[in-house]
Amino acid sequence: MNKITRRQALAGTTAGALTAFGIAATAAHAAQAPATTPLDQSRAGTATDEVYQGRRIQITQGGGGHHGGHHSAGLPTVRIDGRELHVMRNADGSWISVVNHYETYSDPRSLARAAVRELQGAALVPFGGAA
Repeated sequence: MNKITRRQALAGTTAGALTAFGIAATAAHAAQAPATTPLDQSRAGTATDEVYQGRRIQITQGGGGHHGGHHSAGLPTVRIDGRELHVMRNADGSWISVVNHYETYSDPRSLARAAVRELQGAALVPFGGAA
């Protein structure tokens, strides 16, 4: 005979309540969160064109980009010496690049500068390994 014990019933009820609480908290946070972060607002419509450690960094907001124009709306195009650096935005708003997936950066400019340091003078190879 398969009877549910009080302990099993309590555990199931507690797990369900915690799940419901987590979903409600996430929905409340999403409703309060602005559509763009303060970083996005401060950098919106701006472009960066600088020389850092002898390398030219160009950052343009949104638009076309890698993968035949399948660049997600709002993601910047980051170029080092004219070659595109593949960048990705994490769920927490931080940034990573194909050069280093293990460190996050607060904005694309910091990420590009870190990539220049990591490359140590080497040329940036196009994403996907094509020459």
